[in-house]
Amino acid sequence: MAQGGTGGELGNEVEGYLLWQARIAEAEQRAREFVRPMEWLTSAQRAEIEQCYVADSLLRARKDLERIAARCTSLRAEYEHRYDELRRRCVGWTLAVCAGCTALAVLLLLL
Repeated sequence: MAQGGTGGELGNEVEGYLLWQARIAEAEQRAREFVRPMEWLTSAQRAEIEQCYVADSLLRARKDLERIAARCTSLRAEYEHRYDELRRRCVGWTLAVCAGCTALAVLLLLL
């Protein structure tokens, strides 16, 4: 059995690989559908157009994924910053309330 986060990382890698393979299969299918009505093409021309279509589709998919990954990283940083800020605020308020209660208790004892 995997220890620590290794299992999760391996699962993410496998999932990413499978998703990318599905993206490749989809691009190849779309390329075949794209050239199907072009009956005048030779087999070599058809194959070349399919390869170009697949390459372009995968390049676009990679750029989309990179943009999404960058946005996820950015959002994570924003949420972590906001969480830290809220945590500091909650600790501050808790300390202020405790100090106020202590001061009130001292005043009541002095009376």
